[in-house]
Amino acid sequence: MNRSTRIALRSLVASLTIIGSCWFAPSVVADDWPQWRGPTRDGVWHEQNLLKSFPDPQIQLKWKTKISNGYSAPIVADGRVYVTDRVVEPTEVERVLCIDAETGAPIWTKEYACKYRSVGYPDGPRAAVTVSDGLAYSLGTMGHLRCYDAASGDLIWKKDPGVDYDVQEPIWGITSSPPLVDGDLLIVQLGAQPDACIIALDRRTGEERWRALNDQVSYSAPIILEQAGRRVLVCWTGDHIVGLDPATGEVYWKHETPPLRMVINVPTPVLEGDRLFLSCFYDGSYMLRLPQDRLGIEEIWQRRGRNEKDTDALHAMISTPVFIGDYVYGADSYGQLRCLDASNGDRIWEDTTAVPVECWATIHTVRNEDRVWMFNDQGELIIAKLSPEGFHEISRAKLLEPSTGQLDRGKGVAWSHPAYANKHVFARNDTELVCADLSAK
Repeated sequence: MNRSTRIALRSLVASLTIIGSCWFAPSVVADDWPQWRGPTRDGVWHEQNLLKSFPDPQIQLKWKTKISNGYSAPIVADGRVYVTDRVVEPTEVERVLCIDAETGAPIWTKEYACKYRSVGYPDGPRAAVTVSDGLAYSLGTMGHLRCYDAASGDLIWKKDPGVDYDVQEPIWGITSSPPLVDGDLLIVQLGAQPDACIIALDRRTGEERWRALNDQVSYSAPIILEQAGRRVLVCWTGDHIVGLDPATGEVYWKHETPPLRMVINVPTPVLEGDRLFLSCFYDGSYMLRLPQDRLGIEEIWQRRGRNEKDTDALHAMISTPVFIGDYVYGADSYGQLRCLDASNGDRIWEDTTAVPVECWATIHTVRNEDRVWMFNDQGELIIAKLSPEGFHEISRAKLLEPSTGQLDRGKGVAWSHPAYANKHVFARNDTELVCADLSAK
């Protein structure tokens, strides 16, 4: 077989693979975890042949490696793990770390000076790195935006707060924008002025392509969905849930979500069919409908309790809820795991065994086939099933210890979302990044 024939065959196989992926998308196995909440930002883990239960109370680690403080989730792409942290001695810097996914060995580290100003919980960077097409994008607490060569760590371009953008960072810093890659664009909820709450840059050069909105910045990550045959960028800012044209920044629709006491909307919006669900600590929950015959948004219901302790429906803090069929599952303000009727927000059940009942208690949930994998803020990994009948715990084991830098309460917390890739889990606290094999033996 000559070289031309081999190339032609490879092209044919690639074409058939793409066609197959389009027609049979539910069966596609996505091994990497290259951005916030997985390959398509929906908190779904597609891999198969995983552990059905844990053999021991402590999960055996494949490796662990030292890192410093931070809240950002690790992500995994092309055999590498990327995570950000903060070091304060001898000077204050934020770092982007690239680590070998198989061994835990450091590959490269990049840092830049970053002095925190009036940041609540100044433990370190919040936003996860995004890797796409050989480039790695990071966003720091004060708004430092970086593009690196993902393999070598070479700096491709950068944007600095106070130099390139007048970033109006909120009390807990810039965290809302694990950078979102869409075609040739990098989209970020940056919270800059004027009219640059959301910006889109050329992802290869850093040149600004568009800016939109004069809203307050929030802590919630943007997503892209389809509505009425159009691709829509959905971003929950500090003032609205908005739908934009991702190519131009044109506002398609806008719905007010005025903060009751302060901007504190953290969870990512979740979609099921034509319904979009939002929840936050003080302001409760919104269920919205996205008509499929036009670009617009309609409120189905909105529920809020008397306060963050006497809650109604769901007052989520950090944990992004799970929307399955006609039910929503999520952790309330003090960690109560709840099931809601999606049609009206009524509570179906509540469980207090998945995560300790504490203010701001957190559990990160991803779906895998008919099960969910849940990582709570005490560093425990739980395999479970969620249904209107209740929370069914299958197995639970300790993955890593919480740390007090993220929150100095008891033994601390593990607030960072783990990554699931190549049948492994990757999680971090303030001292180490760990990896464990979750494949069926």
